[in-house]
Amino acid sequence: MAELHDLTALEQARGIRSGELSPVELTEHYLTRIERLDDTLGAFLTRTPDIARKQAADAESEAAAARREGRELPPLHGVPVPVKDLNQVAGVRCTMGSRALAEHVPATDDHVVGKLRAGGTILLGKTNTPEFGLPCYTENGLAPPARTPWDLARSAGGSSGGAAAAVAGGLAPVAHASDGGGSVRIPASVCGLFGIKPSRGRISSGPMLHDISGLATSGPLARSVADAATLLDVLAGPMPGDPFAAPSLPPGETFADHALRDPGRLRIACLTEAPVPGIEVHPDCRTATTDTAALLTGLGHEVEELTLPTDDSILLAFTRVWSVLAASRPVPPAGEELLMPLTRYLRDRGAEVSGTDFTRSLFAFRMLAQSLADGLMPPGGYDVILSPTLAAPPAEVGALRNDADPQAEFDALGAFTPFTALYNATGQPAVNVPLQWNAAGLPIGVMLAGRYGDEATLIALSAQLEQARPWAGRTPSVW
Repeated sequence: MAELHDLTALEQARGIRSGELSPVELTEHYLTRIERLDDTLGAFLTRTPDIARKQAADAESEAAAARREGRELPPLHGVPVPVKDLNQVAGVRCTMGSRALAEHVPATDDHVVGKLRAGGTILLGKTNTPEFGLPCYTENGLAPPARTPWDLARSAGGSSGGAAAAVAGGLAPVAHASDGGGSVRIPASVCGLFGIKPSRGRISSGPMLHDISGLATSGPLARSVADAATLLDVLAGPMPGDPFAAPSLPPGETFADHALRDPGRLRIACLTEAPVPGIEVHPDCRTATTDTAALLTGLGHEVEELTLPTDDSILLAFTRVWSVLAASRPVPPAGEELLMPLTRYLRDRGAEVSGTDFTRSLFAFRMLAQSLADGLMPPGGYDVILSPTLAAPPAEVGALRNDADPQAEFDALGAFTPFTALYNATGQPAVNVPLQWNAAGLPIGVMLAGRYGDEATLIALSAQLEQARPWAGRTPSVW
């Protein structure tokens, strides 16, 4: 017999609109699962049951009024959506995964939180993240590690590892996440989820911590393409003060609409070699990519092998900018000694980057984006680039962390994730598609990247793949 967490977010929302499902009942169901499973999965840093119950009661009253008055409701009204703990919710602890901010309680909402409130969603809590979202695992000094529900000895990835553990473990139907170097797509890959890193400027990062580098953006994590596309609709839209703004969809269109559309025949480049020198791609990740290429060919698309030139220039630029962002995170003076070794290492490096070198690094990102737009993906060129999401299967908890040698740790993180940061640098949209599991039963994601501003094509293509090889019914043992 199906339980409430077996339903997709859109199925839950339809039940709430019709009156067949109560937001209060749905919220209590998830709060019970969180109480039972969160200590095992490490999904949440802060739980907010009182807020969730109040919001659920309000959502139930609003849904009843809308039915009486014949009004439309937002597409995810009454559906629980936890927020990653890098983003601020007024009156709720926001640690950013750091012991230095363990008692920090902001007075204002980030814009994404305001959009979730306006959309009638329910806050179950703040999801687990590594310190300032810097590494691609989710381990910190505040909570248990976030673990993939597919193998509890292995990490849920990062930096949105808590969000991914929550959705993959049935603790939330969808989740807000964020991505500065792969932090939506990495946990989506190791947790068997669909995740979208939107185009630069699609979702506001304001009002308090605007990312002027353009690397980072919020994005959705979900079990289905349609659920993720709908959450993207809720989160998207420019706000005053934003340094970037992605092209809008045509009037009247939504990203959810594109999850129901045929993508047409696309020209797809298949990349299996890492665009960073010296990185070996695991056979499972290669196989997942070539198998997906064959599936795409069978669906009528034109797929061609592609090799990108490899050099260290973009890696160097990314490292400089990432270090400056780490150094820019606000830390109370007495909190520096509480920081993780990797954080201290990156902050020290960032403090040494000159303004000129920082500007040159940002310029290198823009030139890379221009070269891809002009040379690889112009009109008449490739529509989509297919690649592995990661260079290896999910890592064991603690395997990527090296407190004794942060430089070696940073190198290991880059070797695990050589494909993802490319699209943070260029600002292009990219998604993880959970089509593949290896012989050990671990999810092995593949990544699709599109032209800047063209999330719609990626959503339509991903939905076509989902229909051809459905994945949402495949669940881990904790489900």
